[in-house]
Amino acid sequence: MLEFGHVRGDFHLRSQAQVGAGVTGICGPSGSGKSTLLALLAGLQRPRHGRIALDGDVLLDTETGVFVPPWKRRVGLVFQDGQLFPHMNVRENLLYGFRRLPPAQRAALGQDGGMPKAFDAVLAMLELAPLLARRPTLLSGGERQRVALGRALLHAPRLLLLDEPLSALDDRLRAQILPFLMRIKRESAVPMVYVSHRMDELEFHADRVLAMDAGRLGPA
Repeated sequence: MLEFGHVRGDFHLRSQAQVGAGVTGICGPSGSGKSTLLALLAGLQRPRHGRIALDGDVLLDTETGVFVPPWKRRVGLVFQDGQLFPHMNVRENLLYGFRRLPPAQRAALGQDGGMPKAFDAVLAMLELAPLLARRPTLLSGGERQRVALGRALLHAPRLLLLDEPLSALDDRLRAQILPFLMRIKRESAVPMVYVSHRMDELEFHADRVLAMDAGRLGPA
């Protein structure tokens, strides 16, 4: 459940919604507040007032002073360009978040010889095994986004936020990535909030769609 308000200059964002299992799509024009909403959910920004709860855990409550920092929320965030670390190969990028998890959360992913058992599942799901030794500069745009998705999943998220993940791709690469997103939805069972200005993506992928317009979130 999320309910909050946020002010930045002349921009006012007011949101109240229930984000359930599956994929919640959020559509709206540029500047409507979609990316700001994700930043607030991830804890990268703090709203002026409001409350956010995930699986019964309160992540934010301005009345009681609760604010769980981003690194403790277990919320995965995938941006438009993937934002991979250029000095690391694909294997190192994938395991970056896992290596920073507390022991209890690592245990939830399983471990075999220092490698999470989920690693092989993510490689298979996103077809990443042939890419493990490559650096991001040697990957196509679609491959970089698949690695970014894998990295987010290996951070054991309770919620996955996707901020226009296909907007930087041409139609050919977009058509290649959409089936992988459907596979993540089907096989990982991680709830997702998927932001896009393209209704065709949301109609293909989302279980429900909300509209963001001038900072207000409501039914599409």
